[in-house]
Parts: sequence; C-alpha cells; structure tokens
Amino acid sequence: MENVLNYIGGELRPALERGWLDALAPSTGIVHAHIADSGPGDVELAFQAARAALPGWIALGRKGRHDAIMRVADLVERDLELFAKAESLDNGKPLHVARDLDIPRAIANLRFFATAILHWGSESFATDDVALNYTDRRPVGVVGCISPWNLPLYLFTWKIAPALAVGCTVVAKPSEITPYTAFLLAERCVEAGFPPGVLNIVQGTGPRVGSAIVEHPGITAISFTGGTATGARIASVAAPMFKKLSLELGGKNAVVIFADCDFDRMLSETVRSSFSNQGQICLCGSRILVERSIYERFRDAFVDKVKALRVGDPGRADTDIGALVSDGHMRKVLGHIELAKEEGGRVLCGGERVILEGPLREGWYLAPTVIEGLDQECRTNQEEIFGPVVTIQVFDTEEEAVALANATRYGLASTLWTSDVTRTHRLARSLRTGIVWVNCWMLRDLRTPFGGMKQSGVGREGGEEALRFFTETTNVCIKL
Repeated sequence: MENVLNYIGGELRPALERGWLDALAPSTGIVHAHIADSGPGDVELAFQAARAALPGWIALGRKGRHDAIMRVADLVERDLELFAKAESLDNGKPLHVARDLDIPRAIANLRFFATAILHWGSESFATDDVALNYTDRRPVGVVGCISPWNLPLYLFTWKIAPALAVGCTVVAKPSEITPYTAFLLAERCVEAGFPPGVLNIVQGTGPRVGSAIVEHPGITAISFTGGTATGARIASVAAPMFKKLSLELGGKNAVVIFADCDFDRMLSETVRSSFSNQGQICLCGSRILVERSIYERFRDAFVDKVKALRVGDPGRADTDIGALVSDGHMRKVLGHIELAKEEGGRVLCGGERVILEGPLREGWYLAPTVIEGLDQECRTNQEEIFGPVVTIQVFDTEEEAVALANATRYGLASTLWTSDVTRTHRLARSLRTGIVWVNCWMLRDLRTPFGGMKQSGVGREGGEEALRFFTETTNVCIKL
C-alpha cells in the first residue's frame, strides 16, 4: 500500500500530525493508497521553504529555471506509462485516455512554459523626445496553486509550470481525491535535483490545506480550478487581502448545431465532447441545441452512437467510459438524473448505474445518459452536473440559439457547428463564453488565453496571460 507523502523543502515527508486519508480506486471502490492528511502546520512549513528558496530561484535566471523544469519534464516522459497507469487508477478514466491525453499534456505544459520564459520580452514606449518608458516584470513571490480531480496532472502542471518559469516559488495542493500523480511528480523532482523549496506539494483536504493556503498572509497569489461555490469562498477570503486571483470555475457549455453542418463529423465530435472523461471535464458540452429541421435525425443518430459506447474496465483498450471519480459524485449525478425526470425530461438512453463483474463490481460506473423534453429554465439545464449526462433541445432561429446558449450563469466554453462563415463570426461575438470552438472541440493551443465569463471564472490562464498573472509589472519612466 503506497503512502502518498508531502514534498516540502525538497524532501518527501508525512504530515506533521501523522494522519492519513484513504485513496480509493474508482474502478473497484477499494483503497489503493494512504494520503498524508496535512493541515495548516504543513502549509506553514511549505511556505517557509518556498520563501527561503525564492531569492535563489530568481537568481538562477531564465535559462537556469528552464533547464531545471525541463529535467523534470524529461523524467515524466521517461515514465509516461507509470504516470498513465497511476492516473487511471486514481481517477477511473480509461488508461488509453491518460496515456494519450493527460500525461502528454502535462509534459507539454512543463516544456511550453519553460521555453516560453526564454522568449518573453518587455515593452518599451518612446514618449516623443521627452522620455522612454519600459516595463519591468518580476515574480510576485510565493504563490498558491490548487488543482482539481478531473484532469489531475494535466491541470496541476498547467498551474505550477508558468509560476515556476517566471521565478515564483510554489505551495501547491492537488485534489485529495486524485493525489497520486502529483506525488510521482514530486519523486521525479527529487531525482532531477530540482532546487529544494521551489516547488512544495502539500497533500490533504480543502478545508485543512486549501483554506490554509488561501488564508496565508505571505502567499501573494492564488490560482484555483474547481467548483464555482468554492471559488466564491476563496474570493471572499483572498480579495480583502488583495491577493491576485485566477479562478477557473464551473461550466454548463452549449453545443449549437445548425442544419448546414458537416453532419457525420459533427455527430462523432459531439459524442466525444459530451462524454470524454465520463463527462468530467469543465469543457464538455452538456446542453446540445439543434436546429429543428435536423433535430429528429440528430437525436436518433446521437442516441444510437451513445448506446454503442462501452462502459467498462479502465484498463481495457476498448473501453470508452470508465468509472466516475467517487461514490459520492456518482450518487450526485444519479440524483440529477432523477431530478430531470421529475422536471419532465425523457431519458432516451442511460440513466442508471452499471454493475460490472468480478473485482470491478463495486466500481462507480454510470451509463452515458441523454435527456430531452426539458426547458431552459429547469435546474437540469441550469446546474452543472459534471458527469456523463447531456440534454438536447430544439431551436428555430439563430437568435433563439444564441439566447438559449447564453441563458445560464456560466460562460466557460461553447461549440458551434455550421458551414456559414459569416454566421461563424456573428455567433463567435454573440456567445458569452471564454472560448468558442467552431466545427471542432478541445483543439487547444497553449499560447492562447483560457478562462471563463460570468460565474465560470475570473482571469485567464495560458500563454502570456499566465506569465503576466504570476508577475507584477513596474513602469520605469526615464526623462531624456
């Protein structure tokens, strides 16, 4: 039984209070590891280590930081299969998804930001012949990074890599539900000789560890990905302390399908965008809006494809849908399905727990679910479910489609399917989301800004946006 330890000051160590939490494998419901149950004391140790390491990490310079981060990335790539198996075990996702998406993207995050810092420049502005102004960007100091359970190493590295690249030192918390790959990353940091105290990983729960990070007066910035309610609590604490905040929160993303789309391509991608990672991606399309003239054709073809998805052992290459991340989350999603029925929804497929055979019998599996017949104002179409559940609705006009797509408190992502170029540009400006995919889904460029509108978040991550977030800018004005 593996012990998932903290990584503080360059050392792997248990929590100060010597307590442990159980890590359960979603595929079997069985404990597979024990996690350090840390608290405020561990966060304080991590902060002290980070503060002590800060001057040396800044002094190492861009090239030195690049080289240190790249050494870690190389070790993760060397052990990609080990990381993929750990991610699948911890999260319940199919192994081939972790192998092909999660771990390669984590490696790409480390390498992208390690390299980006070498090419990031400052601006200068000549004020006629009077003065020269230039910008000087410096790391904000010790920062807190709190990542979620749905894409564990993928989003963990998405936060820590830009912070480290610009010269910040980090106190990071992975989700207590999926802590394993962050621990493996810590082991690779030790092997790579990563400077002690620069990256500190504190395992434990949100109320004990996450809150201590947010409340710590010496931690100057918080980058958080998770639920909107938790984001609101973080903001209520951090804002009066004038901490910098980056919050990537919930979503209730619309897929808008017009009759002039490439139907076969759209159908395949919409199945993928609905049910990838068991629907446990903040970018998944959970509300599918279809033009009336193709509604029945789409509904019948979509349901047939969804019924053909294989729910099964995450270790099998032919598994499409693995296990949900926890028993509690599975029951929450099942509760939303029952609510949809009470609201008048018709379940076209799925809607029930899937019981597998043998050692997987107690795993948390759920059949992918499609629901129709609900109006936009019902809770099912307003609240984030974050599971393999989608609704389908009909629209008649472009204006109605936009109104439906925008009719939630969220604004993270949307997907538009049409062959009309002018409509593409009109709707891209009308849809109130941080990202609009047109005739594709989950096609990402790490240079682009990423984040949400409305209650889907505050700020942007990715590319230069992330580098700016973890720095403070001084304008230097020199009279000529």
